Amino acid sequence: MDDNRTWQRLAAEFLGTAFLVFVGVGSVPAFALVRGDAPFAPADLGFISLAFGTIVVATVYVFGYISGNHINPAVTLALAVTGKFAWRDVPGYVVAQLLGATVGAFAIVGALGPQASELGLGVASYGDIPIWQAFTAEFLGTFLLVFTVFGVIHRKAAPGFAGLVIGLVVFAAIIPVAPATGASINPARTTGPMLVQQLLGGTVQWEQWPVYVIAELAGGVLAGLAFGLVSRTRADRTTLTEALVEEEARA
Repeated sequence: MDDNRTWQRLAAEFLGTAFLVFVGVGSVPAFALVRGDAPFAPADLGFISLAFGTIVVATVYVFGYISGNHINPAVTLALAVTGKFAWRDVPGYVVAQLLGATVGAFAIVGALGPQASELGLGVASYGDIPIWQAFTAEFLGTFLLVFTVFGVIHRKAAPGFAGLVIGLVVFAAIIPVAPATGASINPARTTGPMLVQQLLGGTVQWEQWPVYVIAELAGGVLAGLAFGLVSRTRADRTTLTEALVEEEARA
């Protein structure tokens, strides 16, 4: 009776991802507009990281009880691979996240004007560093994020702190990863702004897209598997078996 319908959960994923992109990604061209001709400063990185972290905190508490607030295909895939999320729901969640990221990127232009696109729209790119370095940076950032997500949703985790902890780890992960790749750590956040920038006539380095997405998905899945390896007890195995039996019975 108290479960949300599928369309409600998909709407929550759509809105949560749109909010993430509008606030987090939008902070990049917003700071560029305010900064003008001044050089990029370390404080700018801190405030951009804070924007991402803050909106993640908000979306966890607003949408977490509706859809789980994945707002990241890497999280969705990791949960499915580890048996914590139904595979049948994965395509809908990923599509909702990609659409949300795209609408969020359009919203940036709507708020800041065409200059947002001229300033790059916050599109993630890794410049001229080696591919292996870009892959490693995105892999590590996503691994850290997803590992933390699994930790705070564990049955033994302290209740009520998931939003704050996930927001803080997003803030923290961006600091070392952003100088290399822009710290996307989210395939939807990677794809939405790139697509919108392309539609608006901006320059997009699509050859970098697979590096981001593969690294992010791999980092997420391995983080989920690693957390299970580190944390699993006999009680977890029993609970998982019972859940699988119930799932088969419903099918």
